[in-house]
Amino acid sequence: MLGAIVGDIVGSRFEFDNYRKKDFELFTDRSFVTDDTIMSISIGKAIMETEKENTEKTDAYYELLEKNTIRYMRKIGKIYPNCGYGGRFFHWMFSDDPKPYNSFGNGAAMRVSPVAWVAKDENEVKMLSKTVTAITHNHPEGIKGAEATALAIFMAKKGFSKQEISLRIQQDYYDLGFTIDEIRNTYEYNETCQGTVPQALQAFLESTSFEDAIRNAISLGGDSDTMGAIAGSVAEAYYGVPKNIEAKAMRYLDDHLKPMYGQWKAFLEKKE
Repeated sequence: MLGAIVGDIVGSRFEFDNYRKKDFELFTDRSFVTDDTIMSISIGKAIMETEKENTEKTDAYYELLEKNTIRYMRKIGKIYPNCGYGGRFFHWMFSDDPKPYNSFGNGAAMRVSPVAWVAKDENEVKMLSKTVTAITHNHPEGIKGAEATALAIFMAKKGFSKQEISLRIQQDYYDLGFTIDEIRNTYEYNETCQGTVPQALQAFLESTSFEDAIRNAISLGGDSDTMGAIAGSVAEAYYGVPKNIEAKAMRYLDDHLKPMYGQWKAFLEKKE
């Protein structure tokens, strides 16, 4: 989750003011938290609350997780109505009867990172990813984008090489037959999973460090905060996040979000 938070904050000021180079300052007074961070934390909260009652990944677990995901995404999300939600997601959040709306937007991928940290195997990655995604983004491309991101994180966490991750993504999800340099000048703003996830994953795959993965993603332009969040979520699992970057990112979380992130961090440490 931390990698997604960092990528979101770093990319926030570039979303509508793209900068297609890598020589930018990571954090400034114009950086801020967007819906990517808020929804990632919300899913983490839903997982923690679910595991208080049930840690075995049974049907009952997934049913409870679905209910908790809806509950906490809406409960926490309503505190931040102006953080950048898309129109249909905003309606879902404030609706009296929230239903999935066949979305394949990249919101599915930017918020999914917590599931990869509690999954024990690839089957659980897929089940968890679908559970927290299909409550809104139930289009096949939405489910696919979230699953590809979660699986890349899981594989990175488990020590797979970048080559192995790339081959798996290309085998089961997306063509990655391009380089960041090749597409940087022509890549356009895109809010779909299929137009965002492959590019963000490639930004990680070409990186030399956690920070470099974020810089690669932001330098593509487009939906910069989400590009950063997706690339950062995988880069965290592969490289870890430098303590100085974590400390700077935490300054942007308010008194409501920061404790929940702290709870998530403690939750993962306890599970190890």
